[in-house]
Amino acid sequence: MRAYKFRIYPSKKQEEKMQRHLWVSKELWNEMLAFTKEIYNNYQRFPTKRTLREMVKQSGLFSQVNQELVDRLIDALHRKIEMKKRGEKGGFPRFKSIDRMKSLNYPQYECGFWLDKKLRVTPFGEIAIKKHREMKGRIKTLTLKKEASGKWFAVFCVDTPKEIPKENRGVTVGIDLGLKTFATLSNGKTIKNPRHLKQYANRLGFIQRKFSRKNKGSSNRKRAKIIIAKLHEKIADTRKDFLHKISIELVNEYSLIALEKLASQDMAEENYGKQINDAGWNMFANMLAYKAEGAGCRVVFVNPKYTTQECSSCHQIVQKDLIERMHNCPFCGLIVNRDINAARNILTRATVGQTGSNTCNSLQKERDVALATSMKQEARTYL
Repeated sequence: MRAYKFRIYPSKKQEEKMQRHLWVSKELWNEMLAFTKEIYNNYQRFPTKRTLREMVKQSGLFSQVNQELVDRLIDALHRKIEMKKRGEKGGFPRFKSIDRMKSLNYPQYECGFWLDKKLRVTPFGEIAIKKHREMKGRIKTLTLKKEASGKWFAVFCVDTPKEIPKENRGVTVGIDLGLKTFATLSNGKTIKNPRHLKQYANRLGFIQRKFSRKNKGSSNRKRAKIIIAKLHEKIADTRKDFLHKISIELVNEYSLIALEKLASQDMAEENYGKQINDAGWNMFANMLAYKAEGAGCRVVFVNPKYTTQECSSCHQIVQKDLIERMHNCPFCGLIVNRDINAARNILTRATVGQTGSNTCNSLQKERDVALATSMKQEARTYL
């Protein structure tokens, strides 16, 4: 399955009608959630899907949009139950304001929507759409989505046919993601961190200060809010463009890419949250993963523990602070940039230690020899 996102240009009347359908969806969601909580408080069980569908039957929305709204609530409740069984923390579905209801979902092609030169959607009629590329496969679902900037998009979920992957004869590489440099490769190459948010920080701070001075509920405040949303959208688009270009280049050049399996959300909550989110590590990893198959490349995620502290030559642990940018091993004498050292460890774990591959036995032998040599040197020093 693949998602295709296109900009659509509804007329003023169509946009007003689509906005009203979003408002109705918000009201239905809140009514169903209130009813669900009442039933649970009284009977310690949730209402059935059939009961909720009866509630939304005469809402004025397209029938399948109603059903999809019910399915979303049921899925959210099931996720909450499963997380509770696993002992994980998870929030209960929330009541929504109009700002949090952003999409209308049509789950079946030719039953509610059709696509030709224009997009035809029940009950909005034909909507102008900018198809900047052709879709390969069978269209399954449509989501009409309104962004905070006021722009509307059509997101198609397409069942793409299986293709024979390309043969990629490139070399293998390990990648260490960071903030000082966005990525450091095991072969010594580096990719600079463009720091997208920092480029627009002054402009963003200026318009946010103007926004804070507007009276709540006023038209001026609403217009200022849209200006802020458009600037954030521009920053996000710039970041996506950068990550798309880098990920395509990497999967085409290398046959295997090794990355750390980072918990970037947890890391962002501890330190450097703004910088980590701006770098987009998770987005980059996801792009590599789904683009690799078509390019004949493999992406392997390894345990990130001690990738920076471990020496890539003798594999001894060398403690270092974050401020230390060079890896200086007292055991084997290796002096190298700490990020390159980490990238080499990541590649080694992906090809030898973690995946059980037998393609790098020579590397394993070299590692054993280096380890034995370092132990002998330590013994001589001690004696």
